[in-house]
Amino acid sequence: MAATRTTKCLVVGAGPVGALSALYAARRGWDVEVYELRGDLRDESITPLNFTKSINLALSERGIHAMRHSGSEKLVDAILDETIPMYGRMIHGEGKTGNFTEESQQYDVHGRYIHAVDRANLNKLLLDEVEALPNVKLHFNHKLTGADYVQKKAWFEQQVTRKPQTADGAQAHQSQLDQRAREIEVDFDLILGCDGAHSSVRYHMMKFVRMNYEQTYIDTLWCEFTIPPATPSFPSQRTSPSSKDGFATSPNHLHIWPNSDKMFIAIPSLDKSFTCTLFAPASTFAALESQPETISAFFRQNFPGASELIGEDRLRKQFATNPHLPLISIKCHPHHFTSTGVILGDAAHAMVPFYGQGMNAGLEDVRVLFQHLDAHPPTAEGRRAGLETYTAERAADAHTINDLALANYWEMHAGVRSPLYLLRKQVEEFLSDKLPSTGFATQYSRVSFSNQRYSEVAETVARQGRILVGGMLGSVVVPALGWAAWWLWRYQNASRTGVAATKGFAGLGGVFERVGRWFT
Repeated sequence: MAATRTTKCLVVGAGPVGALSALYAARRGWDVEVYELRGDLRDESITPLNFTKSINLALSERGIHAMRHSGSEKLVDAILDETIPMYGRMIHGEGKTGNFTEESQQYDVHGRYIHAVDRANLNKLLLDEVEALPNVKLHFNHKLTGADYVQKKAWFEQQVTRKPQTADGAQAHQSQLDQRAREIEVDFDLILGCDGAHSSVRYHMMKFVRMNYEQTYIDTLWCEFTIPPATPSFPSQRTSPSSKDGFATSPNHLHIWPNSDKMFIAIPSLDKSFTCTLFAPASTFAALESQPETISAFFRQNFPGASELIGEDRLRKQFATNPHLPLISIKCHPHHFTSTGVILGDAAHAMVPFYGQGMNAGLEDVRVLFQHLDAHPPTAEGRRAGLETYTAERAADAHTINDLALANYWEMHAGVRSPLYLLRKQVEEFLSDKLPSTGFATQYSRVSFSNQRYSEVAETVARQGRILVGGMLGSVVVPALGWAAWWLWRYQNASRTGVAATKGFAGLGGVFERVGRWFT
């Protein structure tokens, strides 16, 4: 009987999702080759594709769960040792007397928390784990230029890097031919596209599959800032009341300065600084760019206390120096082509960062994908069946978390101060804590602290909402029925004036009906 041929898997993209994909594939005995457009991402001199540190990452249960199933026992512990727990949001504002205020809102009534994680360090730990495996090869500075998903061939352009300097400083001699990029051809059985929102794997796959594709830029730009550590080297810097352990403000919260159509957030880093992000409409950025001298006044008016934590000079410099970047949301379907190609992470579902689920969803993609592949024989037909069931499950979940992320922008910049939002959160947390048999939980806890499918989360939360509204209306309707019965009895003996008054009170029924429609 002929031996089963080892599956050859190409992973395009060496970010967290690509590295975890390579780890899962290698643990199954596949021959794995990882191709990355940039240089080695563990090199601190490598510039990210968006020319900034990128929005700081929040690691939650889905991402942790996916890494725990990678077959690397100590990986998750090593990663979590390099994170900072965030137990909730810290809402910053200004009091009636002009004082700066802080209000802590816990994420979870049971004390669960998310982790602030440094993307570069997370990537390094994953790539180190992958590189240590004998059946994995890493190729940096390789650009995917073409892929044939029927013939199962891919082409990569080897990017030219500068030659080392000679002892006297002269550039080592190179022929014109050496300066040109060299293209290589690589065979594969399966290619995993983990190459981000502007995926080359997806681009070439669309030539073979009828893929529905939706790309949306929202009317919000973002710019990165940094709050430095609270040290004597920054004498002009202020700290907040929650400052401790060398951090300018609480290290165990995600900090939010909410506003009507904009917000400023800060996430702690291990070096005791905070990576911060300004989100605002494009028109706001345009106004600030045309009058950069107004940036300090803009912050004082909209985000009280934030400029004092950053420092006025650093605030102006960072706004002028750091890029002002767009936010993109991508949906597509299907995520695969027959048995030879599949896209994961941002390549399949780039989303806005307002739920902190972009990376977590991508890491979960990997776990779910291999769960489906493991359910079928390790053959081309088995892979085809596994990829079909994967797309059938995951596309719906990807579309749901994209929508939830967009909706969560309202919660972060406005909902955190909404009495109705806070009331519902309190009711759901009370039921979850005191009456767990009801199955109630907040949407945030289901998304961040469970592995429930995103599509099921949305359905469950919608059902909870209907139950809560029904309960609130019931508490009004039952007394109202008794009140109506009494008035009906009075109606038969009422004077004309009384009849008119009764009809007036009855008109409140229409008001109750309209209120009910707002919540359903």
